[in-house]
Amino acid sequence: MDRVKIDMEFIFKASPSILYKFLTAPECLVLWFSEGCDVTEDEYVFSWEGDEEQAHIVDDIEEERLRFKFEDSDEGEYLEYRMYKSDITQQTILEITDFCDDGEEQEQKDWWSKQVSQLRIVCGG
Repeated sequence: MDRVKIDMEFIFKASPSILYKFLTAPECLVLWFSEGCDVTEDEYVFSWEGDEEQAHIVDDIEEERLRFKFEDSDEGEYLEYRMYKSDITQQTILEITDFCDDGEEQEQKDWWSKQVSQLRIVCGG
């Protein structure tokens, strides 16, 4: 099965520094992203419905960009968050890049929309 890259963009009222905390702190990640999260240095172990996935931070620019490489992902695949303030609206833009099987793009985007809706609630906007 071919894999495809998907890019999504979401607008937030919360600052990049608040978003960054909710993308990196285990106690925040369990509020919107995964059921469980353990962190040791740059290694994250996420759990969903009893399954665990291990990820390493491969790129981290505080309050700007965060890239995870999941242990079982294909070569060249990653999960990336980019955040920045819009010069015009002063709102925070969160860009998410992820990968999924060809034909499952809409399902993956729907999953992210649901998760980001929860992120908005827990981070205040």
